[in-house]
Amino acid sequence: MNCSRLRGSRLRVRVLAGLSLALVSVVAAVGCGQTIVGTATASEEMVDGARGGDLSGLLLDPAAFPPQYPAIVLPPSAVAQAAPDLTGVPPGAVVDPLECMPDVQGYGPDRTVMAVGTDETSRSTITVEVARVRESLPEWTERHRECEDITVSSSGATSEVQTRSTPARPVSAEDSAALRRTVTSGGESTPVRQSMLTLVAQTEDIRVLATLMYFGDRQPDTAALDDVFVEAIGAAGL
Repeated sequence: MNCSRLRGSRLRVRVLAGLSLALVSVVAAVGCGQTIVGTATASEEMVDGARGGDLSGLLLDPAAFPPQYPAIVLPPSAVAQAAPDLTGVPPGAVVDPLECMPDVQGYGPDRTVMAVGTDETSRSTITVEVARVRESLPEWTERHRECEDITVSSSGATSEVQTRSTPARPVSAEDSAALRRTVTSGGESTPVRQSMLTLVAQTEDIRVLATLMYFGDRQPDTAALDDVFVEAIGAAGL
């Protein structure tokens, strides 16, 4: 990324002003020597269960993203913010029902790697995530079915998160799934709706997720998401 160009122009920041805070921070800071505030936590069980090596070689190359979604690979500090953001539950948030709090996720090249492509015209992003996990994909899907509607409180703000399973894409991996997630915030007077479509594939303990994030009533770019998902599965060798 050309940092001097980034500092010299406000266009990218203005276009992304409506995007989630984590992804805005990522785009603004990656490659420019700035520090992204945020810490990742990992349970003792997860640390003890960590196995395998660097997942970076399984991550889709940014050059393989569609041209309208120029992409960057996120450093671990940025992954620790962006990954929770895609669940609708930012770090430090309180979830109701409590049992619907997402599982603690490990960060670092051996646990989670991510790349994000941004379409500045449509104000949408496509994120590819490769993670080493402990649960099967059917278990992951069932957990989301049990927590379809939750309330999230973070930094004095409250949002409603709705998650629904959708038909999975046919892929070569052992298991696949798909879900739609809507995060509504801002209250009844000025509601803001952030929508996400996530396609998931998993073989053994390697999970690949491709997520399209968009806002309002805009038509989602599902064709681009499908293309990225297929490429991401191939890159991970699933």
